[in-house]
Amino acid sequence: MASESLALREQFGSPGHQRDTSAVGMWLFLATEVLFFGGLFVGFGVYRMYYTQGFVEGAREMTLVIGSINTAVLFTSCLTMSLAIRSMSQGNQFRTYVLLLITIGIGLAFIALKFVEYYFHYKAHKVPGIWFESSSLYAGAEELFLVYYFVLTGLHVIHLSIGIGITAVMAVRTAIGRFSASWHTPLEVTGIYWHFVDIIWCFLYAIFYIPGFHK
Repeated sequence: MASESLALREQFGSPGHQRDTSAVGMWLFLATEVLFFGGLFVGFGVYRMYYTQGFVEGAREMTLVIGSINTAVLFTSCLTMSLAIRSMSQGNQFRTYVLLLITIGIGLAFIALKFVEYYFHYKAHKVPGIWFESSSLYAGAEELFLVYYFVLTGLHVIHLSIGIGITAVMAVRTAIGRFSASWHTPLEVTGIYWHFVDIIWCFLYAIFYIPGFHK
C-alpha cells in the first residue's frame, strides 16, 4: 500500500485511474508510430509495384538465416517480457528483475546480429550511395529497395534501443522495490511498447526476407 501511495500522482484519483490513463497514453503514442511506419510501408509497396524486378533483385541480397534467427530472438523477448510482467503481478520481484535482464540481453543480441548483417551488406557493396555496386539492368530499383531496407530496419533498431533503455530503467526500479503486485503500471506500459517494436519487425521480415513475397 505504501508503494501505491508513493507512486500515485496527485492528478489521479486511484491507482486504477492512473494505470488506465497511462495505458491510453501509450496506445495514443503507438498510434502515431503506426502512422509513421505505415507511410514508409505504403511507399515501399507503391515502389515495389512499379519496380518489381528491381525489388526482387534487392531481395536476393537479404541474409535469410540472420533475419530468421533475429525473428526467433525477438519472439523470445516477447515471452520473457510477458513473463516479467506476470511475475510482478504475482509479487515476485527477483524473478521479474532476472527476466527483465534476460529481455535486455536478447534485445542486445538482436542488435548485434543486425549489425553483422549490415557488415555483410557493406562488404558486398550493397549500401546505397557511393558504396553501392550492381551489374543488374535494374540497379536503380535494386538500390531503392536497399534504401528502404536500411531506413526501415535502422529505425527499428533505434526504437529497439530505446526499448532496451526503458527496460533497463524498469529493471533498476524493480531491484529497488518501486513496484508491487498491486502497482507496476510503468512495467506494463513498457511491455506494450516492447511488443509493438516486435510486431514492426514481423512486417519488416515479411517484406524483406520471406521469399514468397519476392517471387
